Amino acid sequence: MILDTISSAERYYSLHPLMQMFFDYLRTHDLTKVAPGRIVLEGDRLFLNVADSKKQPREERKLEAHRKYIDIQVPLTANETVGWRPLESLDMAPDIAYDEQRDIVFYRQPSSAYIPVEPGQFYLMLPNDAHAPLIGEGPVRKVIGKLRVE
Repeated sequence: MILDTISSAERYYSLHPLMQMFFDYLRTHDLTKVAPGRIVLEGDRLFLNVADSKKQPREERKLEAHRKYIDIQVPLTANETVGWRPLESLDMAPDIAYDEQRDIVFYRQPSSAYIPVEPGQFYLMLPNDAHAPLIGEGPVRKVIGKLRVE
């Protein structure tokens, strides 16, 4: 997991060939003013989901993980907390089995760390990072970037 500011995103461009494209798009478009939904930048290799979501208490948020995509999550309108745990430390079977079509698996085991994130920051989750986004109270608009692992 990486937590940093959008203004420092250049540090991570070498992690994926399309990382710069994601952050350039984020910086040059006001995503608080677009309709929620998917924005395709590079086919299934890079797309964004703009979502209006409701945060929930940490006890209600299950850990999730992805195999095919790096997640870059950016709260736009409100703070949120994200739970995190290394995937390798999970000692139980998934609560909801891996869905290959949606590239997601869920676990009931709790997070081992909880990290506050605010607008102007992003968190990046690699496939070995189980995470529980949207912890807190109230609504939030956020962007979830999906970069396909090559």
